[in-house]
Amino acid sequence: MMLALEMYRSPAKYLAAKAVGGRIPSVLTGPAAPLRLVTINEPKADREGWARIRPILSGICGSDLGMVFGSTKMYFSAVVSLPFVPGHEVVGELLDDCEDLPKGTRVVMDSVLTCATRGVELCEGCVSGHTNRCDRITVGHLKPGLQTGFCQDTGGGWGNVMIAHRSQLYAVPEGLSDERAVLVEPLAGAVHAALRANVQAGQSVLISGAGAVGLFATLAIRELTQAGRITVVAKHAKQRELARAFGASDVVAPDEVFRGVRRATGAFRLKPDLGAKEFLLGGVDVAVDAVGSKDSIDTVLRVTKAGGRVVLSGMPSTGVDLSPVWFRELEVAGTYASSTSEPNGRPAFETALELAAKAPLDGVVGAKYPLYRWREALDHAHSAGRLGTVKVAFDVRAS
Repeated sequence: MMLALEMYRSPAKYLAAKAVGGRIPSVLTGPAAPLRLVTINEPKADREGWARIRPILSGICGSDLGMVFGSTKMYFSAVVSLPFVPGHEVVGELLDDCEDLPKGTRVVMDSVLTCATRGVELCEGCVSGHTNRCDRITVGHLKPGLQTGFCQDTGGGWGNVMIAHRSQLYAVPEGLSDERAVLVEPLAGAVHAALRANVQAGQSVLISGAGAVGLFATLAIRELTQAGRITVVAKHAKQRELARAFGASDVVAPDEVFRGVRRATGAFRLKPDLGAKEFLLGGVDVAVDAVGSKDSIDTVLRVTKAGGRVVLSGMPSTGVDLSPVWFRELEVAGTYASSTSEPNGRPAFETALELAAKAPLDGVVGAKYPLYRWREALDHAHSAGRLGTVKVAFDVRAS
């Protein structure tokens, strides 16, 4: 048996969170949270290539918050299996030998549950190395789950024990702290986003959002491309400080975006009639939305030059005006998780491990909580930017 936080199906709580969560945030980690601390059976690693892991630290991701707070779209209901133990940003210790990795090895995990993990014939995405595009995430010997942490059979990092397949695991180098290692999974996502953005030498980039997704995208684009000016949209003082440390040329507040981009690129600013939102003629070459809100996506679409590229790294909201996509012939690309075959010829996790070792990440994990303080942890994560925190994590060892 093990202790774990378990996400369970509750249509009533989902609807309650949708209805009042924006107005009464405390409800989201109180009576409306479809999450409970339970003692359950450990997941079994009884197939070849699988092993048990004892999580050490497990991060709280924006997608985790969306799931708990009822903002995740019902689109995803077909690719999860409830009840499940969340947690996909994990550094842990192997409890079993796993092929070439001996028991006791510290590991991080690519959370996508691909064809290899499910024991089925490889789909086109997995054959090409675009494992984040796997088409088999609902079949095979595992229950549906787009990732570990959303699948009933695998467990997740918000529990004392989970299981993973060898294809998901990367050994943590000696000397890399647990606090840095737990950031490797989101850093891998940022590596994927940076390479998918296809920034050419000297091009201007806007990154909307300076939470973990936006800050890590800033770091990856500066480290892995020859981008010119990188402008980051940040609300809070600590976010502004880290954006500059991670490679931003300019940092602007949300209400300064149009003025800042116009000043940096020489674009023309236009204001339509009847209260319609302003937009630019000209603008940045590449824009990355790292928030997913309607306002953020609207903004990046309206400040990207004709023929430019917009990358959606935050889970998108509804109600976005797509007029600029049509009128300015924008190229819009989504970016999800990471791949074992990136444009630089390497798995994103290998590059992310290198970034984790050398980037200025000290203090990025700003708070750690035992599982039994999960309500405080989620409250903190929900207000992380305002509180000067980038990443909140569960210290599973303390649970």
